[in-house]
Amino acid sequence: MKKVVIIGCGPAGLFAANELAGKFKVVVLDSSPKPGGSGLKSDGKLNFHPEIGGNLLDFMDEDEAWKLLEYIEQLFVSLGAPKANFESDKLERLKLKAAKAGVKFIPIRQSHIGSDELPVIIGKFVERLEKKGVEFRFGVKVLDLVAEGGRISKVVFNGGSIKTDYVLAAPGRSGSEWLTSTVTKLGVKTKYNPIDIGVRVEVPAEIFDEIVFEYKSWDPKFHIYTPSYDDFVRTFCVSPRGYVIKEFYEEGLFGVNGHSFRRTSSNNTNFAFLVRVSLTEPLENTMLYGKRIAQITNTLGGGKPIIQRLGDLIRHRRSTWDRIKRSYITPTLKGVTPGDIAMAYPHRIIQDIIEGLERLDRVVPGVFNETTLLYAPEIKFYAMRIETSKHLQTAIKNLFVAGDGAGVSRGIVGAAATGIIAARGILRSEGISPS
Repeated sequence: MKKVVIIGCGPAGLFAANELAGKFKVVVLDSSPKPGGSGLKSDGKLNFHPEIGGNLLDFMDEDEAWKLLEYIEQLFVSLGAPKANFESDKLERLKLKAAKAGVKFIPIRQSHIGSDELPVIIGKFVERLEKKGVEFRFGVKVLDLVAEGGRISKVVFNGGSIKTDYVLAAPGRSGSEWLTSTVTKLGVKTKYNPIDIGVRVEVPAEIFDEIVFEYKSWDPKFHIYTPSYDDFVRTFCVSPRGYVIKEFYEEGLFGVNGHSFRRTSSNNTNFAFLVRVSLTEPLENTMLYGKRIAQITNTLGGGKPIIQRLGDLIRHRRSTWDRIKRSYITPTLKGVTPGDIAMAYPHRIIQDIIEGLERLDRVVPGVFNETTLLYAPEIKFYAMRIETSKHLQTAIKNLFVAGDGAGVSRGIVGAAATGIIAARGILRSEGISPS
């Protein structure tokens, strides 16, 4: 039986292993002490839409994409995740209301697992795969891929190496820089993806409760083009009755994120409000650009995220604890510094955030309020896009890639889908039909 080494035990690696188990000897390597990848740090929202969390239409037609998403949902449900649902009539009315306000709302089948339940789901998946013969090795940091005769022959890691017939590299965002440098040395082409720069917005939970709990839209997706710059702005990772948290990036930098749980809740709802940033010559390195903004924001916050009332941002003044305490909202993240986000962010991004929230308020009244809280930095770094075939096969014929670390997905379902696509690409290379 031929061997496949999967690098990374996040959603891409796990779903790939599930496709390959029983047909290959599968070994999964991960530098972390436990499975799950970055997805394990989220609140487990599953978005079942071919153009959310990456674009599956880059790899297959629309009918195939929907069938793949249905398959992924069934797998999650079999592990104990709640089945996705929504109130389609209500969401269609919300879509119409948004369109009249110049906002695009995307109705999506969604499921919310919760930050507290997600590790349980992942644990069950690992147990199931182990019973199918998949071997997991945690705390193993992959250092290099050795090529001979145009194929990867060996995976080198701390403490040893392993010979293999195929490699499926899905190291997640934390391993994206390593993957990019490694495949570049092997002659595989890459390109920079856009990044998203914005803020984490916190409002009273009642503002979103109707959409979230009555319409069953756990993570409502609103897309906006701003009037001044015609820039793309979107809502992302809505955390109903959740909590704002501090999140560490690479190189000691940090930002903010949001969590919501199944068993505990706050009085607030938070969401990311993000501006899409693409760069061309002379600087194409969007990751470097984002890191510099994070660095400045971290410095101005004195080692803490910055918090600011929307009203203070509009009036070009720094927030203070006195003003924040006079608001209707109690911040769920306490380790913050009241400040002025405009001191760290470019004017264009600040303008986009203000104009975008003003337009969103026409669809979700109460968002554009003086007391609305903004946290920064909220930056979504996306890995460089690795050049592949539609089956996620690189120029090295036995090297396949998947997930956020390869720049082909963003989020749990997208990563899982690309893991399956890559695994089926390996099966196709051996003339094996996917089960």
